Amino acid sequence: MTDTTQAAGPVAGQAAGEPAPEAETAEDGATRRDFLMLTAAATGAVGVAGFGWALVDMMNPAADTLALATTEVDLSGVEPGQAITVMWRGKPVFIRHRTNGEIMSAEAANLDDLPDPEPDSARIVGGRTEWLVVVGVCTHLGCIPLGQRSGDSQGDFGGWFCPCHGSHYDTSGRIRRGPAPDNLPVPEYQFVEDLRIRIG
Repeated sequence: MTDTTQAAGPVAGQAAGEPAPEAETAEDGATRRDFLMLTAAATGAVGVAGFGWALVDMMNPAADTLALATTEVDLSGVEPGQAITVMWRGKPVFIRHRTNGEIMSAEAANLDDLPDPEPDSARIVGGRTEWLVVVGVCTHLGCIPLGQRSGDSQGDFGGWFCPCHGSHYDTSGRIRRGPAPDNLPVPEYQFVEDLRIRIG
């Protein structure tokens, strides 16, 4: 009887005399899977960080707004009883040259009657009671109060009147009646000359 058993030949692609490749173990598969998962997680983290940075950067003030971080205003042409509006950081700022009567009215207000009590003296700079500088945005919902132009309603207290929801401000920019919770804010400012201020 003839023996038909033959020695196994080399596997395709394997040179004669080379050892047969070992089968992939479960441990090798787990290592490869862990590596792929870590790579995917790292790529995702970089993507999220990039998106987050773009989102935060988008919310930063625009370059033209940053350029107006300070504003200088010449007050020499503003007569007593007149008011001007300038823009600072994208918001209107009301500057009023108050008359003696407006100053006396502001100083005479009973603080107990004010929704946001603040003496007039705390709302002016350098003892210059004739000049009032406030951010002209109603503290209720952000409307622009009337009272800067001749013929505008100045409300029941001679200051400003918000036409949106009826807030009345006095000649010191303090809330006296209506839904606004706070006084018109006083921005940081200083006199750099006798009739020139720098806001910001």
